[in-house]
Amino acid sequence: MLSLHSSPLEQPGRGDAGGMNVYVRSTALELAKAGIDVEIFTRESGEGRPRREILGEGVVVHHLEAGPPWPIPKEALPGLTDTFAGAIADTARLLAGGHFDALHSHYWVSGAVGLSLSRQLDLPLVHSMHTMARVKNLRMRRISSPEPADRIAGEQAIVAGSTRLLANTSTEATELVTLYDADPDRIDVVAPGVDLATFHPGDREAARATLAFPPEQFHVVFAGRIQKLKGPQVLVEAAARLRARRPDIALTVSILGSGSGSEALALQPRIDDAGLGGTVRLYPPVVARNLAQWFRAADVVVMPSFSESFGLVALEAQACGTPVVAANVGGLPQAISDGRSGLLVDSHSAGDWASALERLHDDEALRASLGEGAASHALAFGWQRTALLTAQSYRTAVERFPIGSPQ
Repeated sequence: MLSLHSSPLEQPGRGDAGGMNVYVRSTALELAKAGIDVEIFTRESGEGRPRREILGEGVVVHHLEAGPPWPIPKEALPGLTDTFAGAIADTARLLAGGHFDALHSHYWVSGAVGLSLSRQLDLPLVHSMHTMARVKNLRMRRISSPEPADRIAGEQAIVAGSTRLLANTSTEATELVTLYDADPDRIDVVAPGVDLATFHPGDREAARATLAFPPEQFHVVFAGRIQKLKGPQVLVEAAARLRARRPDIALTVSILGSGSGSEALALQPRIDDAGLGGTVRLYPPVVARNLAQWFRAADVVVMPSFSESFGLVALEAQACGTPVVAANVGGLPQAISDGRSGLLVDSHSAGDWASALERLHDDEALRASLGEGAASHALAFGWQRTALLTAQSYRTAVERFPIGSPQ
């Protein structure tokens, strides 16, 4: 597996780490349980990790020297792809004799490396987009600058040159076809999963007591990178609207995460300007077992994202028995069962988001019903299923790859 811009060992919610990190780590571990050895190649970013690290039985992570040994914005990573490919090729030569059967790249900068290695090593390439520039440009054009042309060109080349493409949802598969002219017969739809051993229903009152949230508070939680794409600014404005509209609601909003490189968003000034210092609080990212406690301590988890290929946070929150209010974009309508495990909001209007939160506050029966539906809905998503379908895509890629000839 190639994960150039972010290591699967990094803390999700910090820097550029997020759902993709969880995806790579969890899928690799489940593939190993199914008998498929996995080696993950990522960039050394100055955390002092060993060059070769065992993630779990059958899973090795290689931290390669590619560019400066410190974190750099993902926008600067395209310039490192040749260096990274060379480092992987050096490692691959040490593992000669047919050690690898396939390459699996994640995100477009890794896909660019994957194309090069696929040709060098005569191996099939399976690629997971995770996010796509043309999709982001369509959904984010009013609030951010467009994705660069070199990314779009890189993604187009990856779509054309990969043996198989993995899409998180049928929506993403359609976007690959309509926006990148992908061959539908080369796309496999494989939904991400959730760690049901970590994220599961628990004692809500105990979770609140542990985190010091009184039971009478209406507790709203956001978890993710602090950037416009994820929409925490929408939540802050919605909280201001709701508090003005309904001062009787004991509203508390917890935002867990940190800024993400050049896309980092300064939220505290927005909170202060809205007079929400006692209502909205910022917290650093937390490890999975603690994140599960935050989800159990919430009345609702929100995802006001402008673009999501899937939305693992939504799945993790639902697995804890907590309803999710999410934007009706990307893969979120498939991660959430609208009206059964959560609510979908069709806009990013703060007023609409305030109304959705107000509805859940006032209707405790609906909130309880959605919580039960959320826990049930999440049971259909396990990483074992994700790994088995991914392995099937690998087998198809190996069977259809024309050995010794260009793709």
